[in-house]
Amino acid sequence: MEGLTVADFDKPALPGQNLFDVQPDPASDPSEATAAGHRIANLLVRGIKDPAADDQELVDRVLHLADEEGLGVIAELWSRASADSLAGALWRLYVLRTWVHHQPDRAAREFALGKAYAPVQEVLAGVVEPPGPQEVVALVDTVVRGIVGENFDVTLDRAAAFAHIVGVGRAQAEDGDAPSGARLVDTARALRRAAELERAGALY
Repeated sequence: MEGLTVADFDKPALPGQNLFDVQPDPASDPSEATAAGHRIANLLVRGIKDPAADDQELVDRVLHLADEEGLGVIAELWSRASADSLAGALWRLYVLRTWVHHQPDRAAREFALGKAYAPVQEVLAGVVEPPGPQEVVALVDTVVRGIVGENFDVTLDRAAAFAHIVGVGRAQAEDGDAPSGARLVDTARALRRAAELERAGALY
């Protein structure tokens, strides 16, 4: 992820293989934006508990912004959240989905290479045989649609499995980018940890 900002997502972005490479600097993140990101993340995943509150208005504004400007404008609020937070987990899901949608052929190729080395993760990821570009895109979209629901931990586990397989595949490719593959494996590790926290009722 090379220097991603809100502006990068105002129009359709074309992230390359370095999409996972650079983490934003937490010191540059205003606390108000961070708080807003956490609140939005919780509303999107947990739902609105008090219809009388202003939460519905916020959700409506968020969804309108996503329709008009793209989800990336909202996801930017999550980009500096810690990996063991709900907002941090959503950021990783968003980045994973963005990359797959822009490079489906590469995602499918690296998944195919990696699955021989990660059979358990392959089962969790649930990609059909053979894992072509459209199958990989469909998997990621299915995972992201699972954000709202009672099984968010399963969503995180599946995304982690996918990221792990692709990371291993990237390192195994002839033109393999081992550091970038390692970062994908780190992303998988963070998503698995988030899934554990979700099952423990400790992901906020």
